[in-house]
Amino acid sequence: MRRSNTFLAALVIAAAFCLPLRVAAQTRSACDRACLTDVITRYLDSLVAHDPKRAPLAERARFTEDAVEMPIGEGLWKTASKLRPFRTDFLDVREGTAAVHAAIEESGAPVLFAARLKVVDRRITEIETMVVRNQQEGVLFAPDSLAQPSAAMVAAPPKAELVPRDAMIELALRYPGGLRVGSFEKSNVPFASGAYRLENGVRMGGPGCTFRPPSCENLRTQQLPTLAEITASVVAVDEENGTVLLRMDFGKGSLPGPQTEGKSLVTFEAFKIYGGQVHAVEAIFEGMPANTPSGWH
Repeated sequence: MRRSNTFLAALVIAAAFCLPLRVAAQTRSACDRACLTDVITRYLDSLVAHDPKRAPLAERARFTEDAVEMPIGEGLWKTASKLRPFRTDFLDVREGTAAVHAAIEESGAPVLFAARLKVVDRRITEIETMVVRNQQEGVLFAPDSLAQPSAAMVAAPPKAELVPRDAMIELALRYPGGLRVGSFEKSNVPFASGAYRLENGVRMGGPGCTFRPPSCENLRTQQLPTLAEITASVVAVDEENGTVLLRMDFGKGSLPGPQTEGKSLVTFEAFKIYGGQVHAVEAIFEGMPANTPSGWH
């Protein structure tokens, strides 16, 4: 009995000694909002410096641009020349995902940019990017209208109006649900009064919209195409800032004109959600070959 008690005491002492070490290790490896923001900043800075070593990359980081896997240092890493002020971050601390909408320049020409970064132990293990260079690629293309981040998208909602994570996702997914049946009323998207939609910098819905005004001013009743093949997946849920970022493939019939045959619209689309309502929608998108899979593993 005496030996047993001595053994138990030793286990208790060892556990008490190891617990602070485990907590310290978890604290070092966890990446909070400030950490995820810094990861995005260092990654974007590495693009314009043409130097991947400036980003906190893991040893075997994987990189895709427009769903094409490339070696680290290729693609926009070779051509980016300047970061414009427009940048909206989507920080999913729970999943270790740092995502961004941004405007970048290549030799003075504007580029619309979306990316998601997988962060493990404070290092980037995976990068998926979308680069939209012109109207031919993006259908809509107005980067100069994105002079600054939209206040409605980046401002933190009142804490009392934040929505639980699962409810945020459910509300955001009503949007592609509405496109699937051709009506946001049928899918019951709860747009707030004054809600708007920006697509590649063009105000396509809400007050001041440019697409068939005044019918486009009310997002809930705006006339929609029926896109039965649309698919959607969750990229990031920023629980503190009230934003959900989806990757959507709009499927057949989503792009106008005979020159777009065999292509569909693919978007990284953000939804500002609080108080049980959708207050803003902002998208960066481009036309891609039909059924292009996500570059994300």
